[in-house]
Amino acid sequence: MNNVPYAKQIKLIIFDVDGVLTEGHIIFGQDGEALKAFHCQDGMGISLAHKAGLKTAIITGRESQIVHRRATELKIGDIHQGAADKVIALHSLMKKHSLPLEQIAYVGDDINDLSVMVQVGLPCAVANAVPEVKAVAKYIATRQGGNGAVRDIIEYILKSQNVWDKIISEYMVSDRFMITQ
Repeated sequence: MNNVPYAKQIKLIIFDVDGVLTEGHIIFGQDGEALKAFHCQDGMGISLAHKAGLKTAIITGRESQIVHRRATELKIGDIHQGAADKVIALHSLMKKHSLPLEQIAYVGDDINDLSVMVQVGLPCAVANAVPEVKAVAKYIATRQGGNGAVRDIIEYILKSQNVWDKIISEYMVSDRFMITQ
């Protein structure tokens, strides 16, 4: 699936949460709190996106303090929780960041993501997305939601923008830890 022209112009990546940043399992603790597990490689991918100058956001239909905490840890710029209509949140982000739809990517997994996916420049799906979502995706991750799919998509975008090698090389060299022989 060669959609490099779409990926080259991306400036904002928006993520759904359940089934994208998590495996989609919602576990309730004894006190009724919902528990969610996030993949550390997805977190590193989001950090790499920021290092490359990309903006990130979340649009999710559910509300969760855990999502807010994780998004804050990862410095995700915009968090839209409880979004009954995800398109309203999308247009709010477009306006806030003065971006056209062509410069926005969205990562989804289920039919409630379709209304946003059909509008953005780079609709992306996780490997275990429903067939309807995969049908509109211009890029489908090789990994499942909650298991590195977000990292896969970010790598694809950064490689398409020819910044991946530069970012990785910065991690290989650090003056503080240089070993001399």
